[in-house]
Amino acid sequence: MPFGMNWMVTKNTLHGNFVDDALQGKAFYTNEDGSTIHGTYSDGQLHGYAEEHDPDGRLTFSGHYQNNVRCGLCWIYFPDGGKLIGHVNDEGEMTGGHVGYVYPDDHTALYGEFVDAEMVSAHPASFHGVEDGKSHFKILKDGPELSFDRSTSTCISSKPLVPDPYEKKRVYVGPSLIPGAGEGLFALSAMEGGTVMAFYNGVRLTHEEVDGRDWSLNENTISLDEETVIDVPKDKSTTSLYCASLGHKANHSFMPNSKYDIFEHPRFGSIKCIRTLRMVEADEELTVEYGYNDQPPGKSGPEAPEWYLQEILSFKASLKI
Repeated sequence: MPFGMNWMVTKNTLHGNFVDDALQGKAFYTNEDGSTIHGTYSDGQLHGYAEEHDPDGRLTFSGHYQNNVRCGLCWIYFPDGGKLIGHVNDEGEMTGGHVGYVYPDDHTALYGEFVDAEMVSAHPASFHGVEDGKSHFKILKDGPELSFDRSTSTCISSKPLVPDPYEKKRVYVGPSLIPGAGEGLFALSAMEGGTVMAFYNGVRLTHEEVDGRDWSLNENTISLDEETVIDVPKDKSTTSLYCASLGHKANHSFMPNSKYDIFEHPRFGSIKCIRTLRMVEADEELTVEYGYNDQPPGKSGPEAPEWYLQEILSFKASLKI
């Protein structure tokens, strides 16, 4: 193919320059699902700096390739704002004893040993950027050792009383300002809209298990996806027994300042988080819309408890609906 000619395939699309039938220089590749690779090629292979984006255009990877294999210092980005940074091994995997997970604030971190991007042993740390091709983390003194600790149907955490270092900087539990709500979740300081404030970890149950038991056991349940429900059991509902995550302490409001969102946590795995919808002030109580189903039986959605139905009536009355 002549030099400088664009080549385009039917389902996947490739824009670049060819020399002697080999892709050379910068090129742009679009996969069938819409994800993309912006990279530098040498003799038809990724060889140099590259960036990868998901179908929604969000950055998922940045770093270097050598002969189609990731090499050197690389970044892996998650849609929730978290990221991994470290030197990959010879197979291009995020594996080694000098890898760090950086929370969405770009400062709080967990630094230590990871195997194929999974945390094996890490300590709370602070991230101070990259200089001369090296990442700079500072491990906090006396920080607890943490590892990937995905919950099961019976175990919420192997270290239930070890708080999350990011969450610890942003929220606290106190008496709710909502009558009859018990405890609530509050912002430690003013935060902008879109800020991840807390995490909602719990044991993992099926929807069938939750639907088949007494409703009184479902006070701290939240749907993760079509298969899984996250639950903080009643015997773990006090912070003296469980404080590894605090998202379950946020109370309901029909005019919430926060929402539930998906989060890929280095310790808990795939869970929900609480993200602000607008700026919140210091000591402001964080509220979310629980989203129960208040329709007659047979409709989709989690069944609404009696208190929620009463709240709906009061809310509509306040709006004169």
